[in-house]
Amino acid sequence: MSEWTERIVVDPSICHGKACVRNTRVMVSVLLDNLAAGVSETDILKSYPSIQSEDLKAVIAYAAELARGRVVNTPPLAA
Repeated sequence: MSEWTERIVVDPSICHGKACVRNTRVMVSVLLDNLAAGVSETDILKSYPSIQSEDLKAVIAYAAELARGRVVNTPPLAA
């Protein structure tokens, strides 16, 4: 897969500066929400015809990069 930096952009003039797939207005967060909800790649690609399979891989790689750089506190596990 190509680097996620070739497919994910942040531009203040597009979607209020939220991360999007290059040359679209489809936000990374929307695609991640769909993936997290269990929507299949096939259904996502049907819903967003401007998105390619490689874009979804880049979205996941972008999220992984963010997770390496930032930790969000989670509630402690119940005993």
